[in-house]
Amino acid sequence: MRFFWIFIIFPACSLSYALPALAQNAGHPVAGGDDWPSYGHDPGGMRYSPLDQINRGNVAQLKVAWVYHTGDISPDSDDTVRSGLETTPILVDGTLYITTGFNRVIGLDPETGTQRWSYDPLVEQQADYGDGLINRGVSTWLDPTRAAGKPCHRRIFEATLDARLIALDAATGTPCADFGDRGQVSLRNVARYLAGQYHMTSPPAVIDDLVIVGSAINDNSRAAMPGGVVRAFDARTGALRWSWEPLPPNVESASGDGGAAKKWYTGAGNAWSIMAVDAERDMIYVPTGSASPDYYGGLRPGDDKWADSVVALHAKTGTLAWGFQLVHHDLWDYDSASPPLLTSIQQNGRTIPVVVQGNKTGFLYILNRDTGEPVFPIEERAVPQSDVPGEVTSPTQPFPSAPPALALQRLSLDDVWGPRPADRDACRQWLEGARNEGIFTPPSVKGTLTIPGVVGGMNWSGYAYDPGTKLLFVNTNNFPFKVRVIPQDKFADERAHRDPADDMGEYTRQAGAPFAMYRSPFRSPSKLPCSAPPWGMLSAIDLGDGKIRWQVPLGSFAPGNAHVPPGAISLGGPIVTAGGLIFIGGTYDPFFRAFDVETGKEIWKVQLPAGGNATPMTYQLGLKGKQYVVIADGGHAKIMEEPQSDAIVAYTLP
Repeated sequence: MRFFWIFIIFPACSLSYALPALAQNAGHPVAGGDDWPSYGHDPGGMRYSPLDQINRGNVAQLKVAWVYHTGDISPDSDDTVRSGLETTPILVDGTLYITTGFNRVIGLDPETGTQRWSYDPLVEQQADYGDGLINRGVSTWLDPTRAAGKPCHRRIFEATLDARLIALDAATGTPCADFGDRGQVSLRNVARYLAGQYHMTSPPAVIDDLVIVGSAINDNSRAAMPGGVVRAFDARTGALRWSWEPLPPNVESASGDGGAAKKWYTGAGNAWSIMAVDAERDMIYVPTGSASPDYYGGLRPGDDKWADSVVALHAKTGTLAWGFQLVHHDLWDYDSASPPLLTSIQQNGRTIPVVVQGNKTGFLYILNRDTGEPVFPIEERAVPQSDVPGEVTSPTQPFPSAPPALALQRLSLDDVWGPRPADRDACRQWLEGARNEGIFTPPSVKGTLTIPGVVGGMNWSGYAYDPGTKLLFVNTNNFPFKVRVIPQDKFADERAHRDPADDMGEYTRQAGAPFAMYRSPFRSPSKLPCSAPPWGMLSAIDLGDGKIRWQVPLGSFAPGNAHVPPGAISLGGPIVTAGGLIFIGGTYDPFFRAFDVETGKEIWKVQLPAGGNATPMTYQLGLKGKQYVVIADGGHAKIMEEPQSDAIVAYTLP
């Protein structure tokens, strides 16, 4: 499912208030310029802007244009859940729309950052949300049957942490009374629903008159988790139009061998990341996560289709057009966390519509958008097998021939890194006693090195595609983890007597399974990874031939410290512009940066008050207006060393 901390590491009412004088122009488009109407700019998620007012020649002159403070910060304590700020704003009809970790939706003036209205759904802030208090944004829909100026002519949709789908009038923030029950639809009626553990963090997908939602489901809690159903609702009324289950129903069934009925214990396989839309084909492309529990699959035999996949659904009916599974019988939490990206590439004189799907494994899969067939050959290769009682590992996994893996997938004793001899010795000592056969080495009782680790490879940060250079830009992590499964009768004692130096280790019960789970970053006593740097990269891949054009380290675990090499984990994705620039935050530093698309050279950076763990966006208001670049700067809900902030920051040229 989702990234967890790597460092110490329906309510009774809702509130809406507006500033009427400032809201009068909301809903009226500005001539010329360029909006950012979807999370990824276009519904297919390319994250490409045709704007070039800010370019390689002047980006170093960028200054802060305005800062908006949401006021929504929750520290981590005994009675509160920590918040983050991961929203990617959208801009339509002259208003900028953002969300906070409390699920407040806010309309802003895009030139000044002044608030026009705010809507508060009053979500429960102390629930067991595995992601913390976060939300990545909203979606919008224009009702062609309703006249401009009428209530809810344009709607803003948000899916909340406490499992509601809410429709708001884009001009005022008032709930759309004709949608569901006074503007909201409950999303709780799913099999094995668990409050908090079943929640939403991503913006819905919108196609024609449908609004489509998945769900985020906590990791490792138990075997029988909520179902990962994907659902489509009528954008006007909120009526359910269809639903699709990635995994078979969790019910008792005949064993098939004449024996007693058996129950298939699992759940999740859920679509928690961003979906991509192709209106021309009437298709929606859905990335799915791992089945539950993550690190023991003996109760969910087989490949677990369609978990850990990218699937194409017919939007009108929700029926499966095709699916491609990136990881069979996942035992490593290798979600399809990155959003699908839709574009077209040229090969041998042909134009091929493709969907690009990355994975935490570090593999990038390029598939024909119509059929799901690989553009580059994919080989099913034999992989290491489990020695855990009751586990039946998939004999093979899919390895693409191109592009090459974008993350480290093997670590030998000779490859171990550390700033001091004592660090290297400690790393080797643990590795000598663990299972370590490269990627897809299954969890074990004695301990397994999982490489890549749970943060990837590619996480929800995703990628951006430049149709001019034909390059895809991807940020990846190189951060191996230690994983063990623990017999349930030994779990309580082991957790009680954990090593006090292991300040980043996580123990979870995986209730209902015969084995609990432990995982922790593979770090030395210096607290740096045992693998060689860089631990984070930004790469450019030519989608036509599947080759890497350049790679550069991204971020730092210790900025300003010459003894710590560059490159650190990043959680927040890139965008690319016609000005020849890649903008990306999300690094541990924390900095917001711009890179040259041709060379990967860093040509601008600015330090943020907290981590910009979000994907930025850019827009221009009118043909003669200024271009702005905006990023949410709030820190990460699960990185406890990072300071927190509540800032939405906009940059422009003087």
